[in-house]
Amino acid sequence: MEISLAELADFAGTFVAALPPSSGAHAHVVGLSGELGAGKTTFVQAVAKVLGVKESVTSPTFVILQRYKTAHPLFTNLVHIDAYRLSPKEKDTVGFCGYVKNPNNLILVEWPENLPRAADFPADAPILKFETMNETVRKITI
Repeated sequence: MEISLAELADFAGTFVAALPPSSGAHAHVVGLSGELGAGKTTFVQAVAKVLGVKESVTSPTFVILQRYKTAHPLFTNLVHIDAYRLSPKEKDTVGFCGYVKNPNNLILVEWPENLPRAADFPADAPILKFETMNETVRKITI
């Protein structure tokens, strides 16, 4: 689907509303794939707003992981990971496996293909692919 950046907040609301309740076994994990500047972090910011995050959400490119408390009934934490600077050959230095064990976490991972193999990105986790169509329009494919 193609959406304008102005419509991204509405898309984030629809996305959060469609998330299934926790299975009780592990966190809900979603990958966000796409080139630099495609809107991945902007999407995470919109999701954070829907979840009631009060803090300013910024790209965790250099710190790799940020955790935010939410005011949402299904998820108490939004975990935002930017794996751009990681390598699949590394160990799980960010503690991804620990965050996945908490069913109260919603984990959004930018560049999921870069997560260390030890982190075991869930095979059934959806991946949203962001493509830049022009300055104000993005194509998002699940």
